[in-house]
Amino acid sequence: MTEERSAVDVRIRELLHQMTLTDKIGQLNQIMGAEGRVTEELAHQVRSGLVGSLLNEVDRPTVNELQRIAVEESRLGIPLLVGRDVIHGFRTILPIPLGQAAAWDPDLVRRGARMAAREASQQGVRWTFAPMVDICRDPRWGRVAECLGEDPHLAGKLAAAMVRGFQGEDLARPDSLAACAKHFAGYGASEAGRDYNSTNIPERELRSVHLPPFRAALQAGACTFMTSFCDLDGIPASANRVLMTGILREEWGFDGFVVSDWESIPQLCVHGLCADPREAARTASRAGVDVDMMGRAYLNHLADLVAAGELHEAQIDLMVSRVLRVKLRLGLFEHPYTEAEGSLEEPPPAHLDMAYEAAAKSVVLLKNDHGLLPLSPERSSRIAVIGPLAREPREQLGTWIFDGDPSLSITPLEAIGARMAAASGGGVRPGEVRYVRGLDTTRSRDRTDIPATVDAARWSDVVVLCLGEESVLSGEGHCRTDLSLPGAQEALIRAIRETGTPVVLVVLAGRPLALDGVVDQVDALLMAWHPGTMAGPALADLLFGEIAPSGRLPITFPRVTGQIPIYYGHRMTGRPPSPETFVHMDDLPRGASQHSAGAASYHLDTHYTPLFPFGFGLTYTSFAYRDLRVTPSRIPPDGTVEVSVEVENTGERAGVEVVQLYIRDPVASVTRPVRELKGFRRVPLEAGERRTVTFALQAADLAFPGQDMAPVVEAGLIQVWVGGDSRANLEAQFEVI
Repeated sequence: MTEERSAVDVRIRELLHQMTLTDKIGQLNQIMGAEGRVTEELAHQVRSGLVGSLLNEVDRPTVNELQRIAVEESRLGIPLLVGRDVIHGFRTILPIPLGQAAAWDPDLVRRGARMAAREASQQGVRWTFAPMVDICRDPRWGRVAECLGEDPHLAGKLAAAMVRGFQGEDLARPDSLAACAKHFAGYGASEAGRDYNSTNIPERELRSVHLPPFRAALQAGACTFMTSFCDLDGIPASANRVLMTGILREEWGFDGFVVSDWESIPQLCVHGLCADPREAARTASRAGVDVDMMGRAYLNHLADLVAAGELHEAQIDLMVSRVLRVKLRLGLFEHPYTEAEGSLEEPPPAHLDMAYEAAAKSVVLLKNDHGLLPLSPERSSRIAVIGPLAREPREQLGTWIFDGDPSLSITPLEAIGARMAAASGGGVRPGEVRYVRGLDTTRSRDRTDIPATVDAARWSDVVVLCLGEESVLSGEGHCRTDLSLPGAQEALIRAIRETGTPVVLVVLAGRPLALDGVVDQVDALLMAWHPGTMAGPALADLLFGEIAPSGRLPITFPRVTGQIPIYYGHRMTGRPPSPETFVHMDDLPRGASQHSAGAASYHLDTHYTPLFPFGFGLTYTSFAYRDLRVTPSRIPPDGTVEVSVEVENTGERAGVEVVQLYIRDPVASVTRPVRELKGFRRVPLEAGERRTVTFALQAADLAFPGQDMAPVVEAGLIQVWVGGDSRANLEAQFEVI
């Protein structure tokens, strides 16, 4: 035990010795602030020690006054912990987390979280309910926007980076936030993609896919965890002792605290697990949930449970000690007040630069026929900017931006107009931009204004279409059954296509969309997610080639919604599809008989491959891979191999390649995925430049839950692929002996 840890434990014991049972229970109760007001009731609760933490109070003077009451007027002077959903920025908004994941850049994610922590902490916030590290393979789920993709390795690296960014190098610094890894665990597997729904996850899949990003967040130092709304195999997360105590504390050694999600403790009664809130309080506390968010079940029932002998006060002490430990680590006892100077009305230029970099790196170029992009003023002097998302400062920010400031947003229309105006000079006449909204919203089915978009398209040299989803169509509680473009957007695209003018489709959305019906109707396609405050400048610079796209997909794009779930790391099955076995239903002969001979695992009415695979992304140059080497060729179960590959920029301009390493264990005691991501690196290369990229792959990286669920590294052949996406075909192998 370190000297610092020992001193913290001594202080916790001293505080517990002074606390009444009521004081202790108060530390486990989290309530809402009063939106910038200190009401008599709120002041009374704080003064009486009935509140340990607040959420959603971001007015600095109000936070300081509540802290003053807690520190100076309550009996023990224990400061409050103020939490907020600081998900992808605070006042300055970054791309949604799924968009940030598309950058495949942990350092970018870390720096973005650091920026958000600085802004939020100026308002008295010291705890964020992020990162959300749920693995999602069903993008019908609205909260896919908040996640870091479908892959546990990528999500784990980014989750750890986000934790380090929020918490900083010293958690006691006033500009640090305590991170909260959520939602523990399996929430991303909500049945049918419906929020708050049940999850049915076999233990092996839970341990292989859904838990690793949480462990990565913990290893990065995450102070708190939040329970999921869902049940897991019949046991709701807020009552799940196996998760909260068995895995999180006993297996992983977590010593921070666990908070329930909003009212999820009394909702144990709605699930049908508990008869009343009293039983729910007993069940959740025994399971290992320390803080009750907005449920009041602990405040109303823990004392009675102790008096009745149904709960030992020692358990309460343990829960309180975890809360106090986080408050002490944050330095709240020494520095409860927020003394930040200045205003967030005008973020510093560095914050806008951060938002620009994140937006630029997150955009994924999915199609670029005939090199339409980048645009040039000479060939594109008249541009039609069309679509309901071209001039919507609020919508480009995305979900979970309670404190985001739309007045800071620079829209795609603004930025393209500025770029075209700046192109004048040197004999080039000023460019012209014509804007037509086309549809009132992304959901609108009214086609009244489509003729005006056709006129604009005929006038222009190129059309930039800004379509997709408004921010309200994704996020918590906003799930969809059909992931094609909503409203009349497809009709709009087809009408513009008929003009013959080249079309660039920029999709702004909170999830992957099923674009099979329109991908052939456009010449270029950029997936921009919801890119945040600086969406416009980032997109304009990408369109005109000031910078080159470098984003890669962190999640698979289906052709049609009915393919879901579709993800790269699936298992083989006994009858995998192949070009030889695939037959589309349109190609079946009339009167064809039904039989199983030669049949395989696919849908008759669409191809078995996705529209765009995990890891995919284009840029304005090309790359070649060669000379893949794995040394040594044989390693013991505790050994390491070095995987190296030569990557060359074979195009005519600089670019960034995201080099990706995949493996497969083809014969094991339990069936394994066809591929697993085990390493990645962003590699900038000048035109014609070659570089050798090297990965160290430890045998421990190959471990998986065996038949007894214990991690195992088995002897045998391991296949290795390196390339630019999950379809990489440059292959080597090594053997574990």
